[in-house]
Amino acid sequence: MKAAVIHAPGKITCDNIDDPKLENQDDIILKVTATAICGSDLHIFSGGIPQPRPMVLGHEFMGIVEEVGKGVTHVKKGDRVVVPFPIACGGCFFCNHDLPGHCENSNPEHYGPEGGLLTEKGGALFGYTDLYGGYDGGQAQYVRVPYANYGPRHVPENLTDEQVLFLTDIFPTGYTGIDWGEVKGGETVAIFGAGPVGIMAAKSAWLRGAARVVIVDTLQYRLDKAKATAGCETVLWEDGPKGVVEQIRAITQGRGADVCVEAVGFEPDRSFLDRAKAVVNFEKGSVKVLEACMSAVRRGGIVSVLGVYPTTYDNFPIGQFFDKGIILKGGQAPAHKHIDKLLGYVKEGKVTLDDIITHRLPLTDIAHAYDIFKNKEDGCVKVVLDPWA
Repeated sequence: MKAAVIHAPGKITCDNIDDPKLENQDDIILKVTATAICGSDLHIFSGGIPQPRPMVLGHEFMGIVEEVGKGVTHVKKGDRVVVPFPIACGGCFFCNHDLPGHCENSNPEHYGPEGGLLTEKGGALFGYTDLYGGYDGGQAQYVRVPYANYGPRHVPENLTDEQVLFLTDIFPTGYTGIDWGEVKGGETVAIFGAGPVGIMAAKSAWLRGAARVVIVDTLQYRLDKAKATAGCETVLWEDGPKGVVEQIRAITQGRGADVCVEAVGFEPDRSFLDRAKAVVNFEKGSVKVLEACMSAVRRGGIVSVLGVYPTTYDNFPIGQFFDKGIILKGGQAPAHKHIDKLLGYVKEGKVTLDDIITHRLPLTDIAHAYDIFKNKEDGCVKVVLDPWA
């Protein structure tokens, strides 16, 4: 089969590899009909999260069930399904508490309570390094899906692949940021990052009754896309966080936003000095966007962290956190918890997901797709890949 294989930082190719096989009784083999590149895939592509051996990437995918294990009762051959990005057993303590990203069984070699840099990680994710289970991902023609009685969701026949593909990750993740923010109606929500997750967070904020939604980004074309698809206000981050924070306070009577959503992570656009500081402190990337969120949120407000942060950081503003009484929530989104409700929103026409797509490419163009997505070229916001073109 054809598959997108990461070989080293900056090197991803479309290779011919062996088809996946059933390994456990509750596995299925899925014929992938649509897949996408996620911003968190770029952390592997850039080398920010290490992956020493070749691996098929991709955790946003859907398709048609090709083969089922003997223990699978939830789906059958020929069913069309969408698959949440965490790999979760459905029966452990954390799965039973709606925390599938912390599944105790899907990542046995690297799982643990500590949450360290290279050991004691959480549950497994599709196509997301050996640290998170070592499972091949769905940027391929076929993919093995474990725990198939828990993860896959049936897709209504009247909905296209592109209408539901983002139920795999970015829509549940964006929604989680708003859910963690306890948005009930009437709030001002500031979202840092106008990428796919940030835009989905904005759409989710409206679904939850926010009164005002503002997105911040360093690139005008991404802000234009956010405004067109999510109907939100926009703020251009030009000369650092100070001006952005001042603008957010200016529209909230000086208080700050009720909720700030961090949808960037540890690899934002950075200056030479930012990069030098990270080297001196033995840090991966930067926390400058998270720091801006903590300044922009009001006292007693909530900061939701959706961007990936893999390590510790010097000078974390714990004094500000304490003085302002900030509630800080973050982690892998519990996609299984929200996916059925969010699919209902799509079926009812309450939200549109496919309007963020800017590029549709064959899987064979995977290197080009990663380049334009990473480097933000050609107006790229979201790439959907066809494994069979």
